Amino acid sequence: MSNANQLSIAEAHAQMNAGRLTALQLAEACLARVAAREPDVRAWVHIDANAVLAQARARDAEPRRSVLHGIPVGIKDNIDVADMPAEYGSPIYAGHRAENDAACVAALRNAGAVIMGKTVTTEFAMRHPNKTRNPHNLSHTPGGSSSGSAAGVADCMMPLGLGTQTGGSVLRPASYCGVVGFKPSFNVINRVGVKPNSESLDTVGLIARSVEDVALTLPLVTASAAPAAVATRTPRIAFCRTPQWSDAQPATITTLEQAAATLARAGAQVTSFDLPPAFDAMAAAHGVINDYEAYRALSHEIRTAPDRISDSIRPRLARWAVCTMADYTAAQQTVADCRRLLRDIFRDYDALLAPSAPGEAPHSLGSTGEATFNRIWTALHVPAITLPAGVGPVGLPVGVQLIGAFGADHALLADAAWAERTLR
Repeated sequence: MSNANQLSIAEAHAQMNAGRLTALQLAEACLARVAAREPDVRAWVHIDANAVLAQARARDAEPRRSVLHGIPVGIKDNIDVADMPAEYGSPIYAGHRAENDAACVAALRNAGAVIMGKTVTTEFAMRHPNKTRNPHNLSHTPGGSSSGSAAGVADCMMPLGLGTQTGGSVLRPASYCGVVGFKPSFNVINRVGVKPNSESLDTVGLIARSVEDVALTLPLVTASAAPAAVATRTPRIAFCRTPQWSDAQPATITTLEQAAATLARAGAQVTSFDLPPAFDAMAAAHGVINDYEAYRALSHEIRTAPDRISDSIRPRLARWAVCTMADYTAAQQTVADCRRLLRDIFRDYDALLAPSAPGEAPHSLGSTGEATFNRIWTALHVPAITLPAGVGPVGLPVGVQLIGAFGADHALLADAAWAERTLR
């Protein structure tokens, strides 16, 4: 099938089960799309067509293992894949190859997925832009740091990408590229084999073109049984503008307000809600935790190759270096206090509705945009998902974010699936 690369995971699985599609045909369609678009989009660090086709043939020659059997997946280049480059977006690691699969990649292989290759990450999954462009408009950023995975899924190079989020590195690029990005509760997806950035914040996430595909993938990448993500009631939604609302651009404000109205008309209980004053300190607390931990995570690189750290990160090292244990402990206490408050809030609501990003993707390849509306939820360890919901002034996607209670990942996916159907 020449257009098989456009299929969702659920659609491809159904066609494979019916004998109308093979893993080889799907891989060939995805590779053809890569060949046609990679010179412009630049989503990949490494992709070996022969290796991809060999995996697909092997999957066709064996019994189907799961809904991911034969499904091509792109892996962000801060996540190790055995015998593939692991360069972490840094010249320090040029030519470096991983010996083992990360735990999440091993789970995908066990499910029968086809590992297509490594997608572009920003340097050490931080802020320094890499080569990827937004597939909707090549002069705009795709976001970061999971830029290659978001752009590749959006451009139908593959139906699923792995990313990571320390601030907003899954949801922001997904919003900018008009796809679904899901950051699960902290540690739901095992992080062994992921290049550390911040041990209190780093979270492996999923990027796909539908909530259904995320819900089908999550139990497989976690190697755990899970309930189906099916909403049994219309959700109770708190329209939460967050303390950062003043940074929302007009397109985001309009998209959020229209989404809230649409969900309410469809039967959701939508209530305007302001976070308690304690949450005003959350963005700063996230920054302190990230700075303290990232500086120490890069100790080897700072000691051995400081001249090969980018000009955009190197000046930040001085600030990170003076972040004290007292600062760090106080920030962790702020986050812990807000986690307790948030547990109480979720007794009255099933999900919070908030911006995914300040607006559409900026007209720049020198920046990956701002994680303004993601950082506090990452620090709070709760699951969050972005859904395409509107367009900005130049016609690029604008997303909305739904946030759930800690550990309620499958309930959030059920509510998000209902919201996705309603908003479409």
